[in-house]
Amino acid sequence: MNFNWILTQDADQKLKKFCIELEYELRPKITRFLMVRLENECCGDFSCFHFDVDMATKRVWISDKTPKQYSDKIRRDFDVEINGSANLSIA
Repeated sequence: MNFNWILTQDADQKLKKFCIELEYELRPKITRFLMVRLENECCGDFSCFHFDVDMATKRVWISDKTPKQYSDKIRRDFDVEINGSANLSIA
């Protein structure tokens, strides 16, 4: 699983730390989401999944780098389950 951080400003130390902490929060949440929907198809290997984290809009999106066969199956529920419960506010 790979994260692409979309930043509107230069990443200072505080923002870098926040991104690391956020990734540790998002990774298990997204892994659980993928396991429920795709575990039999991916055998638990989610290395081909890519996500864009837009810090300006505070949203996580499935990247176009993710294979279409998988992204099409999860796109509808992803926004509701991941962004609906994510708190991406910068402290």
